Amino acid sequence: QVQLKESGGGLVQPGGSLKLSCAASGITVVSSHMSWFRQVPGKEREFVARIGPGGSGTSYVDSVKGRFTISRSYAGNTLYLQMTNLEPEDTGTYYCNVFYRGHQHWGQGTQVTVSS
Repeated sequence: QVQLKESGGGLVQPGGSLKLSCAASGITVVSSHMSWFRQVPGKEREFVARIGPGGSGTSYVDSVKGRFTISRSYAGNTLYLQMTNLEPEDTGTYYCNVFYRGHQHWGQGTQVTVSS
């Protein structure tokens, strides 16, 4: 059974940083297609960043390029999203996602609020 659990969200001032984590079980993070999405009330869930299996690359939505970095821990089976220079527009619930054996799997989300 695939399980994803996000953590690391919180309240931060504009220009600040946060690092989100997604602890995975039932899959191997380093060999999976994994992504971060975010959602605000009343809007569709938005793609933020993706990392491919093994040595394949990463991709980001234009609005976070140069500010966010997706990575993973080989030992801890964990996906990360390092967020820097945060903006109020980055506020939302952030979800970890994996596409595994033909199905999308989601975590429960972690709230990020960027406000002064």
